[in-house]
Amino acid sequence: MSRRPRSPHRLLTSAALAGVLALATAGCSTTGGPLLLRATGSAERVATTPAVARSEADWRREVDTWGARYRADPSDRTTAMAYAKALSATERRAEAVSVLEQISLRNPKDPALLGAYGRALADAGRFEQALDVLGRAHSPDRPDWRILSAQGAVLDQLGRHKDAQAYYASALKIVPGEPTVLSNLGLSYALAKDLRRAEATLREAVGRPDADPRVRQNLALVVGLQGRFTDAEDLARADLPADEASANVAYLREMLAEKGDIKRIGRPAPIAARGRS
Repeated sequence: MSRRPRSPHRLLTSAALAGVLALATAGCSTTGGPLLLRATGSAERVATTPAVARSEADWRREVDTWGARYRADPSDRTTAMAYAKALSATERRAEAVSVLEQISLRNPKDPALLGAYGRALADAGRFEQALDVLGRAHSPDRPDWRILSAQGAVLDQLGRHKDAQAYYASALKIVPGEPTVLSNLGLSYALAKDLRRAEATLREAVGRPDADPRVRQNLALVVGLQGRFTDAEDLARADLPADEASANVAYLREMLAEKGDIKRIGRPAPIAARGRS
């Protein structure tokens, strides 16, 4: 049976639905809480401008190409990092972690490599280990805003939202107004059930000229979680085809109405949002 291609700009994800249902069943005063899609996205999403979207077939070719090079020379850090990135993009997360673990043993003080390894661990759900590795990826006298933001994202996954927000604040001192960090901060507020502050922060992120289209989708989520579905759909349509925006918002409405239906967690949206590349 053929698999439906994954979309890098999907609006609704299993993590999102889990977050929505968790807050909805906890009695959130509005309509629930997110996590849909972080602006930083996957382990390798750290750029401040949108990258050209690659298809699943593209990533599979990358796996084959870099995999062959890695097998020929597993000690080459550039090859290992590229191979791990392709593995993560094709949801082979455990393999990506293994590749980065091995190359990290050869380069235990390489900040970029440790950062990639830590983010891969987080993608694989190994959050405590990810925090440890990310903590070694930079030093207090030379902090890396990307790592600080990644540490915040991991802490949010662990439910430590106040701690996460402190890391985002530290990142923003280095790169004021960075939309990916603002987007993570906005979603952290939403997870902490402060949807008004979440919306204000995400609107600030969307207003930045270098904001990724996915940041606006995060804003659409938070607006929708407050029951303003028409406004959410209008925001979503700025980057998505009208039918996909409508389908995603309709699915969000349906999920919020079925708050306690745990069986629905992880079911994909009727139409996956692609966004413009």
